[in-house]
Amino acid sequence: MGLTFASEPVHVRTPATSANLGPGFDSLGLALTLYDDLTARVTGDRCTVSVTGEGAGDLPSDESHLVVRAMLATFDELGGRPAGVAVECVNRIPQARGLGSSSAAIVGGVQLARALATTKITDDDALRIAARLEGHPDNVAPCLLGGFTIAWTEATGARAVRLAVSGDVRPTIFVPQERGLTSTARAALPPSVPHADAAFNTSRAALLVHALQHDPGLLLTATEDRLHQGYRAEAMPGTASLVASLRSVGVPAVVSGAGPTVLAFGPVPGDFHPGMTWRAETLGVDSAGALA
Repeated sequence: MGLTFASEPVHVRTPATSANLGPGFDSLGLALTLYDDLTARVTGDRCTVSVTGEGAGDLPSDESHLVVRAMLATFDELGGRPAGVAVECVNRIPQARGLGSSSAAIVGGVQLARALATTKITDDDALRIAARLEGHPDNVAPCLLGGFTIAWTEATGARAVRLAVSGDVRPTIFVPQERGLTSTARAALPPSVPHADAAFNTSRAALLVHALQHDPGLLLTATEDRLHQGYRAEAMPGTASLVASLRSVGVPAVVSGAGPTVLAFGPVPGDFHPGMTWRAETLGVDSAGALA
């Protein structure tokens, strides 16, 4: 008997995420209370996508859309595809800003496919599929699981654990008008780093796990980084300047993912003004992940 699908539409809400968090390059991530809402239903012929909000008019409307690509990859994992799907996306996560918009699309597609198919896969399988499509698990893990996550890759694929976050952690994002590209940010990184810098980041990443869970007062020290932000500063001078300005007044601030958004662990002083080109928004930590 072949794979069968639900006849009713399904809905998924996917959170924005911030990866790296300073020293946790390609491993640490945090889910934020800013969401895309996705709806999908099985149709009789082709794949179509409608987009409102962020990315409307720019993103594809056919099966090349990242949500549909993730759905089809998941259906293939399950053993069969429907004749077509119709997807509606209400996007609020800024595109190409370092807030996990591509991970939200991928995880959303995986979760939509899981909800539509009568044959189920585990969360571990969903993470593995999403990370394979994204290329690394640091954003897809918090998007799928919620909260603060530590992600890594084994021979069998991506793995992750979810940890609770202290209620005193209140993230603020500073989002610029310009976009960034993960590929450009990665191209700025050297092929190797000094042993002392690697040891420095190891200690800060370990401290960050404790600080986010139990002692936010340590976050200024715990978010120090020598592996990636300095190398990317020349390509994102505004981002680097804002991070430095916030840290100079005692606010733990980092580049969010590959940038150019800045993530700050508040509170931010009321008289601090980042400038006209930045939109500031204080968010919570999402604890649920992508719900289907």
